[in-house]
Amino acid sequence: MATFDYDLFVIGGGSGGVRAARVAAAEGARVALAEESRLGGTCVIRGCVPKKLMVFASSYRESFADARAYGWDVADGAFHWDAFQPHLHKELERLEGVYRSLLDTSGVEVFDSRAVLDDPHTIRFANGVTKTAKHILIATGGRPVRPDFPCADLGIVSDDIFDLPELPKSILIVGGGYIACEFACILSGMGVQVTQFYRGAQILRGFDEEARGLIAEMMREHGIDLHVGTNIVDMAPASERPAPDEENQAGMGADVHQMAALQTDARGGDAAARGGPIWVKSTNGHEGVFDHVLFATGRRPNTDKMGLEEAGVKLARGGAVEVDEYSQTSVPSIYAIGDATDRVNLTPVAIREGMAFVETVFKGNPTPVDHDLIPSAVFTQPEFGTVGLTEEQAREDHEIEVYCTSFRPMQTAFAGKPGRVLMKLIVDRDSRKVLGCHIVAPQAGEMIQLAGIAVKMGATKEDFDRTVAVHPTMAEELVTMKTPVRTA
Repeated sequence: MATFDYDLFVIGGGSGGVRAARVAAAEGARVALAEESRLGGTCVIRGCVPKKLMVFASSYRESFADARAYGWDVADGAFHWDAFQPHLHKELERLEGVYRSLLDTSGVEVFDSRAVLDDPHTIRFANGVTKTAKHILIATGGRPVRPDFPCADLGIVSDDIFDLPELPKSILIVGGGYIACEFACILSGMGVQVTQFYRGAQILRGFDEEARGLIAEMMREHGIDLHVGTNIVDMAPASERPAPDEENQAGMGADVHQMAALQTDARGGDAAARGGPIWVKSTNGHEGVFDHVLFATGRRPNTDKMGLEEAGVKLARGGAVEVDEYSQTSVPSIYAIGDATDRVNLTPVAIREGMAFVETVFKGNPTPVDHDLIPSAVFTQPEFGTVGLTEEQAREDHEIEVYCTSFRPMQTAFAGKPGRVLMKLIVDRDSRKVLGCHIVAPQAGEMIQLAGIAVKMGATKEDFDRTVAVHPTMAEELVTMKTPVRTA
């Protein structure tokens, strides 16, 4: 009978891998984990946590005007990146320490090293040392990718935002997904002049059409220069730009005639070292100059050069690890969870997948991962909370009723602001089940977490109707909409 150094070896120290390691160790398994970067992974170090802290920071910009509308004698304040950023990194270091402490107290041995596979049971570290394990769990997450065209290396990606030495005065964000839209709102709220390009017809592809349309409208209302059906056709360091086209300079970033001022502005420092200025020409012929160009055009699983295919693990196009419903790969001893599998790339999903893996492998309770009706939030301003089917998806297989309302909430209306919110339910006409719930509003993420419970339980429209409204709130509209706005 083969003997191994460990019962489980986890490659990747993000939320999913750490949870699986800890829970398996609690079952008496001998567990080790390797992480080549920082414990906490994308969520804690480069994603959810620092991004949400930036959302909080950026949201205060409008608070001063709101306070004055409610009778407070306050002046507008200025945002100081050099005051916020050190505090941000201190918090991330604290959380990384928490992760390490949790692993230590759980009895998990941690290797601060890159780890690759030599075979289905052998892990090799960067220094050449090898360890063996009965089971191996791939939890290496994903990373942002740059588009493949000349000079794309001049741009930055989402990982770089948190380490910028100074906040830019202007930025072009390329992409229309949730990461692009969230950072557009964040940076605009911090006082950055934001331009956004998306090559599609509308941002947030795959989400509910009505909701994404309202978010686009509100983003423009907040000063984001959003261009859909638009992409970069050419870019270069501003000092190397082609001769300016006088007819096509308007409407994008800084005027190219302001180049000298941008290169010698009061912030000082070498322009190239801070990523700009960068000259950009768009598909509509317009030209502009930006301090930074942020590419938020997609992510890729971190599975390159790990020895996975050599060990027999099948990878899908794009590098995702192919797994079954129990997160098992084509090699029986190797499993994979989280963004490395490119199923549902959300931190709570990776954690659930890790726990299901432990149930299956170490508790003898085969547990498939449930990816149905997962609530999620997009932290734009206003936020977008969603669970279940969009109206467009529901129309394909169901006869539906759509209950929807859009209005100016009390707090906004009193302050004289134009912002609107949206509450929407998609209902199956036969079963009366609520197939989808979509909320665009401040704190929509908090609301959808609770609404998600009802939808996951199979609540009907009549169940919502029987629930007494909490008044006055925005969310009360979810239980007071009586007449469908349309049927299909």
